[in-house]
Amino acid sequence: MKARYQYRFYPTNQQRTSLAQLFGCVRVVWNDALALCKQSEKLPSNGELQKLVLTQAKKTESREWLSDVASIALQQSVADLGTAYKNYFDSLKGKRKGKKLGSPRFKKKINLQSARLTRGGFSINKETIYLAKIGDVNPIWSRELPSEPSSVTVIKDCANRYFLSFVVEVQPIQIDSEALASLVCDTLRERASAKNQSIGIDLGIKTFAFMSNGEKAESPAYSKPDRKIRKLQKKLARQQKESKRRNKTRLRIAKTHNQIADTRKDFLHKLSTKVVSENQTIVLEDLNVSGLVKNRKLSRVISLQGWREFRTQCAAKSQKYQREFVIINRWEPTSQVCSECGYKWGKLDLKVRSVQCLNCWTEHDRDENAAKNINKVGMGNRHDSKCTSRRSNATRSGFCL
Repeated sequence: MKARYQYRFYPTNQQRTSLAQLFGCVRVVWNDALALCKQSEKLPSNGELQKLVLTQAKKTESREWLSDVASIALQQSVADLGTAYKNYFDSLKGKRKGKKLGSPRFKKKINLQSARLTRGGFSINKETIYLAKIGDVNPIWSRELPSEPSSVTVIKDCANRYFLSFVVEVQPIQIDSEALASLVCDTLRERASAKNQSIGIDLGIKTFAFMSNGEKAESPAYSKPDRKIRKLQKKLARQQKESKRRNKTRLRIAKTHNQIADTRKDFLHKLSTKVVSENQTIVLEDLNVSGLVKNRKLSRVISLQGWREFRTQCAAKSQKYQREFVIINRWEPTSQVCSECGYKWGKLDLKVRSVQCLNCWTEHDRDENAAKNINKVGMGNRHDSKCTSRRSNATRSGFCL
């Protein structure tokens, strides 16, 4: 199994110049190879493309500067283009799961820049990393690499931040009978350490997560930097293209975007870790996020929340902490049913935040009632026996013994 470890580093001025040259050469090779692929009736092989855009191109005056950078990065750029076309064709044929992929596109200078080096293009010397024709760089080692990396990708994002992304091989652990018995004991001990048996989570906008136990998780304030982005985007639209002032505005927009992304990532990681470590079973609702963002009044606010990312983190950490992760059907009427007696009162407008049941006269908060119903559906404890019998409404994953 392969894993990716990413570290930030701060290059010197001379290294910035060398990296800019490397990124430019990689981008030119990609675009030249992609142009040949689009002009050809039959897709050329990687060997044919490397011969055309590297070996023969270096002999011409217009591309002789390709010899100034590491050839491994240029070869990997052609190989990555072949992988991109393979994934595109597999997506068209239905062999690749997930969202349909588009055909490879030409790279731009202002977008994220990257260059990949294999084992012959870099080496690790204790605290420093040597990059071919770049020199030694000192990344911020936030954690140790579990094994020798097979490749490293040098990344420069839109906000001019530099990263090293390593691909390492993580070997599966071979467990004998004694180790398996010890693992079972550790698993039971870990499960016993959970504070709650199960928890249902209703995701929202103003309150990011409302738990079935009454706890709330308020999302960070994204409105101020989001308004700043919109103001800068209007300013960017009025400025002359390829001007220095326009580039400064673009850089300010990228930095503000990174500020929002880093704040959201930190909040989601802390919340998901807390939820998974304290509960044995985590139940979420299968939200149709791609359909919800089509609402032009709420699309921007919904996109800032990161609901899908929270679900992905909870699913991954559930396996790590040996928890059970449950996703219930999106068509379950969790906001239309009383969580106490099961009486169904029907659909409610979004402006209605509290409701009183006409059967048991219990007054509910809308989000808390939905979270309790999500928990009951995930655990199979619905008041309606028909809904309880439909086990297909909940998708379960996680650690099991």
